[in-house]
Amino acid sequence: MRVDLRSDTVTVPTEKMRKAMYEAEVGDDVFGEDPTVNRLQELAAEICGREAALFVPSGTMANQVCVRVQAPRGSEVILEEESHIFLHEVGGLAALAQVQTRLLKGVKGIIQPRDLIPLFRPSGDIHAPRTSLVCIEQTSMMAGGTIYPLETIKEICDLTHERGARVHMDGARLFNAAVASGISPRDFAQPVDSLMFCLSKGLGCPVGSMIVGDKDFIEEARVARKLYGGGMRQAGVLAACGIVALTEMVDRLAEDHEKARIIAEAIEGSPIVDPEWNRPQTNIIIFPLKEPRAGELVQKLAQRGVLCLDLDDRRIRMVTHKDVSFEEVRFAAEVLGELLH
Repeated sequence: MRVDLRSDTVTVPTEKMRKAMYEAEVGDDVFGEDPTVNRLQELAAEICGREAALFVPSGTMANQVCVRVQAPRGSEVILEEESHIFLHEVGGLAALAQVQTRLLKGVKGIIQPRDLIPLFRPSGDIHAPRTSLVCIEQTSMMAGGTIYPLETIKEICDLTHERGARVHMDGARLFNAAVASGISPRDFAQPVDSLMFCLSKGLGCPVGSMIVGDKDFIEEARVARKLYGGGMRQAGVLAACGIVALTEMVDRLAEDHEKARIIAEAIEGSPIVDPEWNRPQTNIIIFPLKEPRAGELVQKLAQRGVLCLDLDDRRIRMVTHKDVSFEEVRFAAEVLGELLH
């Protein structure tokens, strides 16, 4: 048996998605004439309760576009120290947006408002860059898929807006957070100035992410998307999958969270795992080892048919998704338990 738990990006489109791709009505989206893309954008905006949305090829492009539009060159962007935008987007903040970063350590990946306040640059200091943007990540991947509480998001937005800056949410796994918490995507989306979410992770699409915000922001984001090479032509063949994802694939994310809990049970009580590890709230399991042997353990798991990732020499990541069955997850948990205990 081969169980691929490296990421929820390894999922393949469903039969309904493939049929929708084949039958999609298309046009030139750069001209705004692809009816399927337009329907997807309208649906995403409606779900998030915002004025407009934009379909882009990837989550990284979505984040970088949002920063580009909202953070002037030479300004400063505040991020959690292990956020995806900072760690895993090839230095795009420096290379593309040309902004300076200021980092802080969150609690289980979650920025605490009290820790954020001192990081805002004082106004009127000609020696300091202007703080233009705060970025938060829903869910916090490197902390093990932890969920940003809605009240924390609201507090971050309030104090950021009071200081003349904006807030962007990297909502790559927004729907995992919504399903696990019972809080709607609309409620999570309301306080922030911009939001992206991925279609190509737990929702099962082969390609694509969405940016949502007000109309003026989305128009600027469309220009930045073109600048970054993200203008697609008959993109309805891809957008059709997104429509299926948003209408049929959200509620089933609860299954992925249950699969993660099965794997977590195999980790509990291991003498080689740090007992303070973050138990999964959603579909991501990250557990730290007491000794630096993550690469060795990942190799042993692969030899037994269980694929996962070592994040560094102590941390191992597993991600559940629609294309691993409960039977496969139980097999992976059994193998993992044997190696950990």
